[in-house]
Amino acid sequence: MASVSLREIYKKYAGGVIAVSDFNIEIKDKEFIILVGPSGCGKSTTLRMIAGLEEISEGELYIGDRLVNDIAPKDRDIAMVFQNYALYPHMTVFENMAFGLKLRKVPKDEIARKVEEAARILDIAHLLDRKPKALSGGQRQRVALGRAIVREPQVFLLDEPLSNLDAKLRAQMRTEISKLHKKLGTTFIYVTHDQTEAMTMGDRIVVMKDGYIQQIDTPTNLYQSPVNQFVAGFIGSPQMNFIDAKLLKDGDKYVVEFGSEDTKTTRGVKYQVVVPDSKIDDPEALEQLVDQEVVLGVRPECIHDEPAFLSQATTGVINTTVEVTEMMGAETYLYLTCEGINLTARVSPRSDVRPQDEIQVAIDPNRIHIFDKETEKTVLN
Repeated sequence: MASVSLREIYKKYAGGVIAVSDFNIEIKDKEFIILVGPSGCGKSTTLRMIAGLEEISEGELYIGDRLVNDIAPKDRDIAMVFQNYALYPHMTVFENMAFGLKLRKVPKDEIARKVEEAARILDIAHLLDRKPKALSGGQRQRVALGRAIVREPQVFLLDEPLSNLDAKLRAQMRTEISKLHKKLGTTFIYVTHDQTEAMTMGDRIVVMKDGYIQQIDTPTNLYQSPVNQFVAGFIGSPQMNFIDAKLLKDGDKYVVEFGSEDTKTTRGVKYQVVVPDSKIDDPEALEQLVDQEVVLGVRPECIHDEPAFLSQATTGVINTTVEVTEMMGAETYLYLTCEGINLTARVSPRSDVRPQDEIQVAIDPNRIHIFDKETEKTVLN
């Protein structure tokens, strides 16, 4: 097993295109790290540099104590699982899983033992004689994982391995891969654009945008304490509500105000959320933004329509119109408008509101976020 260290890694292509910039991370032995971000953010390129499939333009890559920048992929002691499985169609499951070991001249009895052990772990022992065309997507994915397991690598690299599966199977395979990580006790580096996969599987998550790392943290810290507006919006489903607002000072209290002026199309109501003293870690940062425009961030589950919450709310109560309701089973999503601002609320499935209803909701002031409108950096979590 091994740690992985990326130090000031850059990937530059001809024509001045920079795909990855100043990538720094120390991945501990046996850690499950997830690289997440929108398409084109550089996460797969980073993974391919670790694998040796892309050349590193600048920086140093260590696997364990060994500098591997100039070491061939086959000698890096890593195994990669691809999005499209990359199975040989003319070979059986057993032959696919054994192929890499045969190339290394591993004895036949040891190959059989390793393949059968991996097949047992992945629950595909009954499929060893079949060819890929006779397998479902989930079974092919397990074979691809099995082919990596038998090599007993120091590091597993997984490039969007679940993106070709249907939603139910994807959820099942998320659990299987998490179990597999614990069972094998190996370092996993996993790329996905799906933030649900990232939040449910990773020990730590690397959020990327435009080739740069935005934040590296645990799933809980990313959700509760995003460092900027991009991370706040990318992590969480439905995504955080962002409201253009103004930060005011009322005595010794900070107040976030939003709404509209009088126009022909709206009632011209201003709403306020008083910032609780207990949330303020850095009064100076807030003080610098008084009387300036900011962005108020509120997660959908922090907008409440329950009478019990509304009756006790002393700030942040707003009037809204229900545009759409989505019954999700265990919860209901309400898509609301307030003074021309679109909001999403995640409420109890017992909620009986309907489209075009006018309802009051309350923003939980203890769960708000405030972002600097210019820099998009977080001022308050």
